[in-house]
Amino acid sequence: MSNSRLVYSSESSTCPGCHRPLRKCKCRLVQDNGNPRQVVEPPIRISRESKGRKGKGVTLVTGLELNEAELKTLAKKLKALCGSGGTVKNRVIEVQGDHRDQIKQELDKQFKNVKLAGG
Repeated sequence: MSNSRLVYSSESSTCPGCHRPLRKCKCRLVQDNGNPRQVVEPPIRISRESKGRKGKGVTLVTGLELNEAELKTLAKKLKALCGSGGTVKNRVIEVQGDHRDQIKQELDKQFKNVKLAGG
């Protein structure tokens, strides 16, 4: 009788297509009982934050799986749409002010899974 207990296994956490961790998978395929199936993309979240900014709020867009150049291009487009400044930091687009509704409408045109986060 074996009293062994499995503590960690990397078997189910890697993609069978590209052999990367599922969170960093590029091909978005996962085996489901031997059959490959498409993985649902993580949601793009739009939130508002004022912490650490002397009370001034910014709109944050997270969860975009784009390269740096595409992120900067999208950030420029969103800033022009809202008529305000902003930046890209750590793969997060920051737009000055509370523009969640405008940004959501624009991102809904390009992406499927866009959600408002927070209150």
